[in-house]
Amino acid sequence: MRAAIQALPGSLIREVANAAMGRPDVLAFWFGESDEVTPQPVREAAERSLRGGETFYAHNLGLPALRDAIASYIGGLHPAVDVGRVAVTSSGVTALMLAMQMLASPGDEVVAVTPVWPNLTAQPQILGAHVRRLALRPHQGRWQLDLDQLRAAVGPGTRVLLVNAPNNPTGWTLRRDEIEAILAHCRSTGTWIVSDEVYERLYYGPAAAAPSFLDAATDEDRVVVVQSFSKSFLMTGWRLGWMVVPQGYADALGKLLEFNNSCAPVFVQRGAMAALDGAAASVPRLREHMQSCRDRLIAGLAQLPGVTAASPEGGMYAFLRAEGVHDSLAFAKQLVADHGLGLAPGAAFGPEGEGWLRWCFASRDLDRLDEGVHRLARALQRL
Repeated sequence: MRAAIQALPGSLIREVANAAMGRPDVLAFWFGESDEVTPQPVREAAERSLRGGETFYAHNLGLPALRDAIASYIGGLHPAVDVGRVAVTSSGVTALMLAMQMLASPGDEVVAVTPVWPNLTAQPQILGAHVRRLALRPHQGRWQLDLDQLRAAVGPGTRVLLVNAPNNPTGWTLRRDEIEAILAHCRSTGTWIVSDEVYERLYYGPAAAAPSFLDAATDEDRVVVVQSFSKSFLMTGWRLGWMVVPQGYADALGKLLEFNNSCAPVFVQRGAMAALDGAAASVPRLREHMQSCRDRLIAGLAQLPGVTAASPEGGMYAFLRAEGVHDSLAFAKQLVADHGLGLAPGAAFGPEGEGWLRWCFASRDLDRLDEGVHRLARALQRL
C-alpha cells in the first residue's frame, strides 16, 4: 500500500459517531445532512425508472435530458452555461476527485482555503500533490478571507486553488468582489480554481443563490465548479452531483468518468430530473426552513456564557467555540458519553478548527435544537 494512503487520517466525525453506537438517546447533529427524507416526487421518478427497466449503462457525462435540465437550472441563477460544459457525476465528492485527477499531478502545489471538509485536502494528497493551507481567520466570531494573504500564497507555481463557499464548517461565503479579485489573480498566475459550491442555495443573503465563480468566469477560464444534489434537494444518499468545466474539457472528463465508475445510475438521474422540475418550489421552502433552524440555534447558543457562534451566511452549520474547550475531539466524545449530544469536533476540518465544534442545524424539529442547547449548557457548567 502507498505510504500516502496509509498516512490518511480517519474521520474524526465518524470516530465521535461510533462512540454513540447503540445509544438511541443521543441527539445527533454531527453529519452534514437533514433528517428529512427525499421528496416523494423524486422517489417516485426513480421508482418509475426502475419499473421501466432502466437498469443499463448511460452516457459517461450523464443523460442528455438531465444535462440540459442542469444547464437550464444554472441559467436561472447565473449567466447561461453551455450544456457541453456540464457533466453528471456519482456524487459531489466524486466530482471533486475527478477535478483533482484532471488537474493535479504528483508534486504539484495545491492551495486550499481552510478550515474545510477534509475530503477536499485529502484528494490531492492521495494523488501525490503538495497541499498548502490558507486559513480563514475568525474576527468577532465571523470567519474572513485575507485577499492579500491569498495573493501571497497563490503564485505561478500553484497548480490549483481549492475554495469551498458557502463553507463547511464555518458558513463563510464569498462576496462578488472577492470572487472577481481571486479570479483576476489566478488568471495572472495560470492557477486553476476548483470551487465547491454545493451549499449555494442554502444562502441566507438577498439573492436566490450565493455568489458563484460562474457569475464572473468566462467559458474558457481555468475554473471548475462542483455541485451536488445532496444538500439543497435532500438527496444525500442518492450520490449524485455535477460539475461545470471550461469549454473543450468535457471529452477528457468523459474518459476519466469511464475509468472511475463509467456513469451514474439511470434511475438516480431520473430522480434528479424530478428534483430540478420541482426546484422552484422545494428549494426556497427548504432554505426558509433552514434559516429558521439557524436563527433558533444561534439565538439559543447566544444565551450560553462563554460561547461564540456567529450566524452563518450560508450552509447548514453553526461553528461554535466554548471557553475552556481546547481538545475538540475529547470534548465531543464527552458530550456523547455524558450528555447524549452529538457534535462534530472542529479538529476534523484541520488544525484551524481545533477548539471549535460544528453543529448541523438541518432538523425538521426546532424543539430538538432547543434540547441540544440545553444539553450543551449542562456540559459547559461542568467544565
